[in-house]
Amino acid sequence: MSLRERMRYWFDNTMSRGTASLIGWLALVSVGLVLVVAGLTAWLTDEPEGAGFGEVLWLSLMHAMTPSKVASDKGSTAFLAVMFVGSLAGIFIVSILVGLLSNGLKQKIDRLRRGRSRIAETGHTVVLGWSDQVFTIIGELVKAHASQRGSVIAVLADRDKLDMEEEIRERIGDTGRTRLVCRTGRPTEPGDLRLMNLDKARSIVVLSPDGEDPDAHVIKILLALAKRAGDHPPVVASLTSSRNLAAARLAGGSQVHLVDSDDTASRLIVQSSRQSGMSVVCMDLLNFDDGEIYLRSDAALTGRSYGDALHAYQTATVIGLRRAGGVVLNPPMDTVITAEDEVVVIAHDDSLIHLASGQASFSEKNITVAPATPLEPERTLVLNWNARAEHIVRYLDGYVAPGSMLEIAAGHPKAGTGLDGLRNLTVNVKECDTTDRYALEALGVGLYQHVIVLSDDRFKPQHADTRTLMTLLQLRDMQTVAGERYSIVSEMHDENNRSLAEVTEADDIVISDTVIGLLLAQLAENRHLADVFSYLFDSRGSEIYPRPASSYVTKDAPVSFSTVIESARRRGETAIGYRLASGVNQPPHYGVVLNPSKSQPLTLGEGDSVIVLSER
Repeated sequence: MSLRERMRYWFDNTMSRGTASLIGWLALVSVGLVLVVAGLTAWLTDEPEGAGFGEVLWLSLMHAMTPSKVASDKGSTAFLAVMFVGSLAGIFIVSILVGLLSNGLKQKIDRLRRGRSRIAETGHTVVLGWSDQVFTIIGELVKAHASQRGSVIAVLADRDKLDMEEEIRERIGDTGRTRLVCRTGRPTEPGDLRLMNLDKARSIVVLSPDGEDPDAHVIKILLALAKRAGDHPPVVASLTSSRNLAAARLAGGSQVHLVDSDDTASRLIVQSSRQSGMSVVCMDLLNFDDGEIYLRSDAALTGRSYGDALHAYQTATVIGLRRAGGVVLNPPMDTVITAEDEVVVIAHDDSLIHLASGQASFSEKNITVAPATPLEPERTLVLNWNARAEHIVRYLDGYVAPGSMLEIAAGHPKAGTGLDGLRNLTVNVKECDTTDRYALEALGVGLYQHVIVLSDDRFKPQHADTRTLMTLLQLRDMQTVAGERYSIVSEMHDENNRSLAEVTEADDIVISDTVIGLLLAQLAENRHLADVFSYLFDSRGSEIYPRPASSYVTKDAPVSFSTVIESARRRGETAIGYRLASGVNQPPHYGVVLNPSKSQPLTLGEGDSVIVLSER
């Protein structure tokens, strides 16, 4: 390589170092120009008279920086010519300098706009990734932090910073005292993760993105988090498939709590199909609006039985115990509470959890006794099919009596596949366009006790929700015309479509993405509640059941909720609230009241339900 080529290569490298390097070269050129002009002025002219070389340098510099000064020059022709050349060269230098500064500032502003600066917050909640769940999570965290000053939620996603902020503002609105910080970057890249100051974060939420193979993306983020140096705050992540849980646990380590989205949504759909209002109760327990779940230690309860503890709080409802072996909801009533146990309670705020003074007061004459109803074979109809439908059928098989019938009507090519080994259900599959009225009437829907309408995963979420709405409208009209009654539970994607679906008066509408988002927000705030929610969504042990109020208290008679609690206690159940039939179609709670006042009178009539934790 020749010397010229080496010099050119060196020059190109220095020029490629950015705006600072370019300004450095421009400064050298400017110094050279000033020296040349000053030298020519001193050599060729006697102007200005009596001036030293320093003054000539200053004059040359002013002409280079302010070319307009040449208009006021006086002197010999040679002096004017030298000043004109210096001023002309200064025009080019100043123009280049302005362009460089403008370009450098533009690059800096663009970098800030893209959100590439490292955040300095501490104790913040970090959300990695982007999906529709992000709006639910941020909205719930804003409610949880409403009374806290200086709380921060930081979002890192491979999207434009301004677009993220605008979309969040449109969907959520005012975030109150909680400040939102968005950064553009790939959560799988260690360099981008450093932007989030994870060492000082309170917790991290990893979202399962939309698109193909989302679990692989989540696992890669967990690997990046596990390999990074520094402190590792608790991590909550959602997966769409149970098959990937083992790999995700290996990738994330012990600091990660995994939420199986398909499994959780499948359990909730099945439980909602069995007990009307189940999804509404779970949504109320998962959000931060009213009743929330807390863990409480009270020395005054040590040595007392769980049954006695049900009446211990005036403004909180006891639902279980957290022991060394894990969480147990609705344990046997004679279970003795030890000093190491924590009581699991529902309360509107942790500041309202106080022991009641005096003995519980209830009305003995208003307590009713109803015989247990035996489990009998049932007929269930499933409309449509998707990837989680197999989970739904298998969980349903664990609930129903032997000899029960399941009819699957769908146009999906995989409908009814992978269902070997069922114990209690006999399955039939029919080809059906579930949006067609005549096809639905041909199924004889009135012969079934329960109808489950799933979201067809062959279509995009919004289109699938539209088809679901059409099916629900057809079913409602068929019920009205034929005078039939069967429970309907429907699965949808978008929470915004729920208000439209309310017109169909379906018994339950499960918004799977919203449920998972609420659960992630709860665990981000208090990961110790993971065992509580895992127990709630598990088919083993006690579960939530809305049951006829007349089975617990006298119908249409004023009673206190303490009387309801006592009636449920005698049946080995824990009462946590009630549901009024008059409010079934009234958002946002749809008639559900959790953790009501124990002393305020209430009247439960025909169609009203008592919500209890009970064994099946």
